[in-house]
Amino acid sequence: RDVSWRFFTPPEISSISGNFAMISGTTREETNAMMREVQRATEALGADYKERYGQNPLMFVMASTGSSVGSGLSGSDVRSPDVLGGISIEMIDADARPYSSTQFARELEEAFNRHPRVEALSFRSLFGGPGDDDELEIELYGASSEVLKAASEAVQAEMTRFPDVSGVTDNLSYDMEELVLTLTPQGEALGFGIDQLGQVVQHRLAGLEAATYPDGPRSASIRVELPEEEETADFIDRTQLRAPSGAYVPLADIVEVDRRVGFSTVRRENGARVVDINGQMGDVDSDRAVDIINTIEDRILPQIATDYQVETRVTGLVLQERDFLRDAQISFMLIIIGIYAVLAWVFASWSRPLVVMAVIPFGLTGAIFGHYVWDVPMSLFSIIGLLGVTGIIINDSIVLVSTVDEHAQRRGIKEAIVEGAADRLRPVILTTLTTVLGLTPLLFEGSQAAEFLKPSVITLVYGLGFGMVLV
Repeated sequence: RDVSWRFFTPPEISSISGNFAMISGTTREETNAMMREVQRATEALGADYKERYGQNPLMFVMASTGSSVGSGLSGSDVRSPDVLGGISIEMIDADARPYSSTQFARELEEAFNRHPRVEALSFRSLFGGPGDDDELEIELYGASSEVLKAASEAVQAEMTRFPDVSGVTDNLSYDMEELVLTLTPQGEALGFGIDQLGQVVQHRLAGLEAATYPDGPRSASIRVELPEEEETADFIDRTQLRAPSGAYVPLADIVEVDRRVGFSTVRRENGARVVDINGQMGDVDSDRAVDIINTIEDRILPQIATDYQVETRVTGLVLQERDFLRDAQISFMLIIIGIYAVLAWVFASWSRPLVVMAVIPFGLTGAIFGHYVWDVPMSLFSIIGLLGVTGIIINDSIVLVSTVDEHAQRRGIKEAIVEGAADRLRPVILTTLTTVLGLTPLLFEGSQAAEFLKPSVITLVYGLGFGMVLV
């Protein structure tokens, strides 16, 4: 058995939020029908879990249409309430069940019959800690919105092939109906230009600022706008534009209208359009999580970049992990340099601190062995524990070397070492055992809420223990 690595295993919160959005034009009745199906599937899955595990995991379920729950889907704030639905699920405490809320959410996504007019759907367990609940986050950029959306859908299709990944969504949604106007040959023959046409139509619909004037310490403006009753569905048929020749021409005669669904919000970063794709792994085994991330980075994303000519980047928890490990390396080097400088000053020697600090690598050995014994993957809390152990583990070594130095002033070095070790044996054992025994209750804590702290406790207990034996 190997000691695996997983940057962060989030503590579970016994809550699930589910959201769905229907395509534009869906009626409220169709949305309600989809919500009733989600409710039916939730209750049926709860009953199935009761047969499997002896207890129904559902404590509270609340469904609603017309809005989202939790973080919601991308673009839900500009969608029509008639196409939105959400469900909030509270489960029994994590310590009272042998399965995770993520497992329940994954099975729930497969348990109901998906309405043909559903555009986006996501069921997510709630977690705390770094990365929030988006362990997988991918950015696509460097193309038009339509190409980015197509590439995003291709990535999502590949990600959903992993049974361990749930709640896969993106933040670029078809959430607004657009009317695209194109000049006809007649409009071009009359001398209209598409830029001029767009500006005039915008002024008709959004209004035009005619003048500004000072009003005390502030300024005021005069806007010319159409009355609201004029902004009706037959606006294009009724509107007339003045041609360069001076004649008025119906707008409907010089443009072709293409009705399509588009994007109300397009996000940019450094001037480039960007779409974020995120998903959740939850309680996936650490080795499996690494395999999924490696597959996405090494196989899926390069293929998507080739097929759609887009740039890709893995962010989210993966990016946080890389930043943390880089900062941890810098911190460890600074700690080592600081300890060496202090010891060199105290011992007035350049070589004596190296003898004292020789015990530090064995703290790492003990930490790895402890994770092996408890079958717990190393995580960011293991690294934090190692940084702490680095400073603590040399205390016994400092005391021993100082005692040997005192005895060496009166007798030979061999006798000084023997007597110094004999004098310091009991204090070294007592100081280490008090720390280790104080942490032992956390080591045997079985609560799910404390699982994410175990790597730090294991690092401290076994690191200090190995250091004590060596000293």
